[in-house]
Amino acid sequence: MATWRLPLLRRTLLLSSPPPPLFFQFSSFSAPLKQPKFKPSLVQCSSLSMEESTSSTPIHSEIPKTGRNSSWRPMCLYYTHGKCTKMDDALHLEKFSHSCSLELGESVSGLKSLRAQEFDYFLVLDLEGKVEILEFPVLLFDAKTMDVVDMFHRFVRPTKMSEKRINEYIEGKYGGFGVDRVWHDTAIKFEEVIEHFESWLRKERDGHIKLWREEGDGHLNGAAFVTCGNWDLKTKIPQQCEVSGMKLPPYFMEWINLKDIYLNFYNKRAPGMLSMMRELGIPPLGSHHLGIDDSKNIARVLRHLLTDGALMQITAKRARGTPNTVRFLFQNRV
Repeated sequence: MATWRLPLLRRTLLLSSPPPPLFFQFSSFSAPLKQPKFKPSLVQCSSLSMEESTSSTPIHSEIPKTGRNSSWRPMCLYYTHGKCTKMDDALHLEKFSHSCSLELGESVSGLKSLRAQEFDYFLVLDLEGKVEILEFPVLLFDAKTMDVVDMFHRFVRPTKMSEKRINEYIEGKYGGFGVDRVWHDTAIKFEEVIEHFESWLRKERDGHIKLWREEGDGHLNGAAFVTCGNWDLKTKIPQQCEVSGMKLPPYFMEWINLKDIYLNFYNKRAPGMLSMMRELGIPPLGSHHLGIDDSKNIARVLRHLLTDGALMQITAKRARGTPNTVRFLFQNRV
């Protein structure tokens, strides 16, 4: 029996300013109406050490500006935590999305190229936070419908930092996106996040399918994690489990690194999400380094690969009995 579980958190949105720009400044998933004045974003947590994380160097997003996509709306971040209180507010519902679907108005071309997949579902994961995990987003991508059909999203409160340090850290990481208030309203400790995630995995899909073989080997059932690189599951999850005094859950034992699939399918090397999107002609949406936004963009790359006929295969697997040892299954890899 697992030692963790799932609460749902909360959000109230202010709605007086015009819609946020499509790509910069604010979260692509939530924005208060009257944005308070934030200091410039100070740290890029995904690449700084503990000592470096208070650097005063501003972050500049690598994502280029794109034209407004009329079908795209920022998502309510309180809603992703199960705590939106404005579901009966017509203006709020018009301005913010409350759907997990990719809903980008893009046609899924090349359907005749689709291949049968080993997995029914892909769990697209993109963690944020280098010192400790700050954000844990997972999108459930259905291999049949070629769309995101559910999501799990939690902001994560560090356990080994003082409140002063946390405030500085979060202002640097999320203040530039305008979502630091949402983070403070909703963030919970990693142990609780994993409890909630496991409750989410226990939900029945299609009337009977559960994503987790809880009573068996503890691995995922008909599903696989998809990441953009190996760092999330090879490095960061085990580190955070150690910091939090937890055993590594068994469903984190294998994953699909989308960069390796991309390299072997297209015979092109792409160092990251943005380069893959650029090569495939997919305009990025959202705020780069906001995990829920990046997860959605990674899901769009996944969909493009699937429609082109790529086969999703496990690319990395932990050795049984020695979880610190990871075996990489592709000879050509990034």
